[in-house]
Amino acid sequence: MKSIKLSAEELEQMSYADVANLVLKEKGKKMPIQDLFKQVIKIMGLPESYFENKIGDFFGLLSTDQRFIMLEKGFWDLKSNHSTKVVIEDEEEDEEIVVEDDDTDLEEEQEEEEINYDDDTVDDDDDEDDLKDLVIMDENDEQEMM
Repeated sequence: MKSIKLSAEELEQMSYADVANLVLKEKGKKMPIQDLFKQVIKIMGLPESYFENKIGDFFGLLSTDQRFIMLEKGFWDLKSNHSTKVVIEDEEEDEEIVVEDDDTDLEEEQEEEEINYDDDTVDDDDDEDDLKDLVIMDENDEQEMM
């Protein structure tokens, strides 16, 4: 691995995440968070005691920075090195569309639409009471009729 050389002015303007980004770019593969943070501390010229005091902050920083992705077993990498596979299932593909070339159905539909009703036809909405001849009987009436 090539060593990253930055001037004091550049280091002053960079965050842990910026340096971690450079380390992961240079290395070209995933790294455990502990090794990555140790590299960041070394490049930034910070004391080794800094590791135990700030590893939690470093984890939080990587978790919220969109450039990084957490992988299995504590490994981290640049998100740009990983692609996301998105599967979109189209429910319409599962349905079969049957098209019939039968002209008789079309002709029947047209005939039904062309039916004209005369004014002499009986309307079901008349005010006549269809139940006027209805007789309600109880059990006694039924026995008398027999």
